[in-house]
Amino acid sequence: MTTTTKPATPVAAARGRRPGAGALALRQGRLEITQFLRSRESVVFTMGFPIIMILIFASIFDGTIGGGVKFTQYFITGMIATGLMTVSFQNLGIWIPIERDRGVLKRYRGTPMPKWVWFAGKVIMVVAIGIAETALLLAVAVALFDLDLPGTAAKWFTFGWVAVLGVTACTLCGIAISSLARTARSGSAVVTPVALVLQFISGVFFVFTDLPTWMQQVAALFPLKWMCQGLRSVFLPESFGGQEPGGSFELGRVAVVLALWCVIGVVLCLTTFRWTTKRDG
Repeated sequence: MTTTTKPATPVAAARGRRPGAGALALRQGRLEITQFLRSRESVVFTMGFPIIMILIFASIFDGTIGGGVKFTQYFITGMIATGLMTVSFQNLGIWIPIERDRGVLKRYRGTPMPKWVWFAGKVIMVVAIGIAETALLLAVAVALFDLDLPGTAAKWFTFGWVAVLGVTACTLCGIAISSLARTARSGSAVVTPVALVLQFISGVFFVFTDLPTWMQQVAALFPLKWMCQGLRSVFLPESFGGQEPGGSFELGRVAVVLALWCVIGVVLCLTTFRWTTKRDG
């Protein structure tokens, strides 16, 4: 006795080949990374800016800042933080308006692909480029300026959660601020000044406690200052915490403020994000 197998219908076959949610996100992430790497300007600025800055500053300020801490050891914390902010907040704030102005987001919105996949692709791109950028920056600092890497698992764990919370907050804020740009050309004009001001007042280019008190208080309202402070606890001696404005590295407060900015970022994204330009309606 023979049995016959009913051939699969085209619809059933198509369903069988349909990628899962994770596969869709990974595909979108690969697409975002490919597009980023094809933009030479973005690659040079995002990957090269922190390295160029540490080469300049570490070459000029070849000394200590007190307590035997090398300036390079202090400066690397700000460069890592600003590098993560650049690849997330600044990069997304500039490129999303370009995609919106070109109608890319409008076409995505009209496809069957779930909207969250597009956002997941952006997150995957930010994480991948952020990891590569940070690793390259640390390698250069170790090779050229004798940077001392964290020596305990606890410090690497702190490095991890500060980076994750910081990148999450900056990514969400980058997506949110992208809606302020009316055209593709205005994205850089909206985002770059904000990023530069935050870098100057958050202890990226200078020792934070050397800044005016009012400037420190303004910086404390934004995530970059807390990213830098959290990373200082990783790369600087415990005794250096006494020189912080709060008398310690305040890792608990760092976590709370960065987590709060993640919540604020989600709210801003949900209430401000636009798939089309205002002229498209």
